[in-house]
Amino acid sequence: MNKIYLLSNHKYDDIENLEVFKIEYIPSMVDLSLYDALIITSKNAIYSLNSFNNDWKDIPSFAIAKKTAEVIKKEGGVVEFTGKTGHGNDFAKELIPLLRNKKVLYVRALKVASNLVNLLKDYNIDVEELITYKTVCNKSLNAKIENYSTIIFTSPSSINCFFNKYSWNDTLKAIVIGKTTGKYMPDDIKYEISSETSLEECIKLAKRLTL
Repeated sequence: MNKIYLLSNHKYDDIENLEVFKIEYIPSMVDLSLYDALIITSKNAIYSLNSFNNDWKDIPSFAIAKKTAEVIKKEGGVVEFTGKTGHGNDFAKELIPLLRNKKVLYVRALKVASNLVNLLKDYNIDVEELITYKTVCNKSLNAKIENYSTIIFTSPSSINCFFNKYSWNDTLKAIVIGKTTGKYMPDDIKYEISSETSLEECIKLAKRLTL
């Protein structure tokens, strides 16, 4: 069976981890009690909040997808709503009727791929942004990619860091975790999109492709 490389630090049986980037937390003195709701689109937002302020656990969280919601609950937070589509811009449309008359904080990375905030503001949602983490390419990575392998791209940052380090060839297959991530793939590379924005679904798809 050809290798499957997951561009993430999550461990799965028979899957090769390729940590092309690392997460750095960005502490803040924000007063979370000012907000009625939190928008969470990544588990890293939760872990980064945990590193400097536990008050987030008392505020209703609106999670982009089931896996994110599970992490919120596991870390002691309150899940008010879980998105159905798992995609940033579609998630914004789901949130619009739910966040009216609320003061909202979107906890996010330094760089984000979706247009979520602008979409909410277009509908007069009172939303602010808090940057709590960033991704940096892992310069110490020295692993080699075997030909005829499948690569799972888990974010726009994973794409950027991968192609800073590796060259593509026609023997490789690409899977992206969602439509937004797919927009950052080089134009000349064909890829498959996971049916759900979860690592597990990406891996299932990769295994089907490598049969």
